[in-house]
Amino acid sequence: SVLLKGGHVIDPANNISKIMDVLVRDGKIASVDSNISESNAEKVVDVSGYYVTPGLIDIHAHVFHTSLPLLNQRFSVIADDICFPSGVTTVVDVGTSGAKDFVNFKKLIDISKTRILVMLNIAASGMYVGEDYPLDFDVKLSVETARQYPDIIVGFKTAHYLGKPYGLLMPFNKFQTPWASVDSVLAAGRLAGLPCMFDVWPRPAEGGFPARSLRELILEKMRPGDILTHCFHNMNLAINADGKVNPDVIKAQKRGVIFDVGHGGGSFVWKNAVPAFRQGFYPNAISTDLHAGNTSGPVINMIHVMSKFLCIGMSLEDVIRLSTSAPAQIINRTELGNLSVGSTADIAVIEMLNGNFGYTDVKKARLKGDKKLQCVMTLFGGSIVFNPSGLSYPDWEDIPRDDEYWARPAQDW
Repeated sequence: SVLLKGGHVIDPANNISKIMDVLVRDGKIASVDSNISESNAEKVVDVSGYYVTPGLIDIHAHVFHTSLPLLNQRFSVIADDICFPSGVTTVVDVGTSGAKDFVNFKKLIDISKTRILVMLNIAASGMYVGEDYPLDFDVKLSVETARQYPDIIVGFKTAHYLGKPYGLLMPFNKFQTPWASVDSVLAAGRLAGLPCMFDVWPRPAEGGFPARSLRELILEKMRPGDILTHCFHNMNLAINADGKVNPDVIKAQKRGVIFDVGHGGGSFVWKNAVPAFRQGFYPNAISTDLHAGNTSGPVINMIHVMSKFLCIGMSLEDVIRLSTSAPAQIINRTELGNLSVGSTADIAVIEMLNGNFGYTDVKKARLKGDKKLQCVMTLFGGSIVFNPSGLSYPDWEDIPRDDEYWARPAQDW
C-alpha cells in the first residue's frame, strides 16, 4: 500500500480541488481524505507542494511502433518510453492500424505497460496504406473486429482521405467520391455503437462533384459524441476571417460534437487557439497527436501541451479535466480518469513551475508563458512506474546499516 501525503488533489470527476491524502491499496484507490494515518500504508510519500491527479488520458496519439507503413520509416512512438514520464497512463492510438493489421498491433498492446486503447482506421490496411482508396474501407470487418475486442477498441477513425497535405491532391471521381471515407466510418460507428474521429480537409466542388465542407461535416454528418480532431488547425475552422469564433463550431459543440485538440506537428496555431479561448470556446479534450515527427517539438509530450493551455489562461482544474475525466467520457471509459474509491490507481503527481517559458505552435510562432507543468511521479495500477527524483525513496545516508543496500559482494575485488 502507498499513501500520497499532503498533495493538492485535483479530481474533476469528483469535483475535488484541495489538499488531501490519497491511499492506494491492492492497485485501487482505497481512500481520498484529509489526514489519513500513516499507519495505514507500507510506504508513505510526501507529495506536499505537488498536485495529485488521475492518470492522464491522451485520446489522440500513434503508438503502433512496429508498423512501417510509410517508406519503411517508423512513424509511431513507443508508448512505454513517452507516456509514463508525462503522467499519461492511458493512450488511444487513433487510426494507425486498421482491421487487417490490428492482430499485429494487439501483440504489441498485450506486452505494453501503458494502457493502449484503439480507434480503428476505417481503411482496413491502416494509415497511409488504404486511406485514399474506398475499396479498402471495410465497414463489416471493422465492426467485427471492434466487437471481438471491446476492451481495446473504443471507436473508428478516418483521416487524410484525398487531403492536400499528404501528397498529390487526387481529383474526385466515381470511385473516390467526396464523402466516401466519412460515410464509411459513420456506418461502422452506427453498427458498433461507437464514436468516430474525423480528420477531414475541406475541398471545393469539382468535376461535377459537390464540395466537401467542414460545415456540412460538423452540422449534418457527425453524430453527437463523434470527434473532430485538430480543432485549432491552420485551416481556420474555429476562427473566421474577422477573428471571431465560427458560429458553426458553437452550434456543433452544442449539439454534441466533440472538439479535440490533436496538436500534432501541423495542426495547432496560436492565432486560432488563443482567440478561441479568449472568446469562451474550449476544446472538449486536450490531446497530442503524438508521433515520431513531433516529440522534439512542437508537441514533446502530453503535459507540455497541457502547459500551453495553462499559459493562455485556462485554469489548472480545467486543464486537468480536459486531460482526465473528459476524455474518459468521450471514449466511454468512465472507470478511468478519476480518483474514486475502488477505481484503478492510475495517478499523476505534477509540479507547477513558475518562471519565463516559451511555447511554440506548428508554424514556428512563439507564446511566452509564466507556468510550466512537469510530471514528478506516475502510478499505474497502484505501482510507481515513474519516479525520476526518487520521491518515494529514502536518502541514501539514512538507510539503516543492516539494510541490503549496504551489502558488499561476496568477493572483494
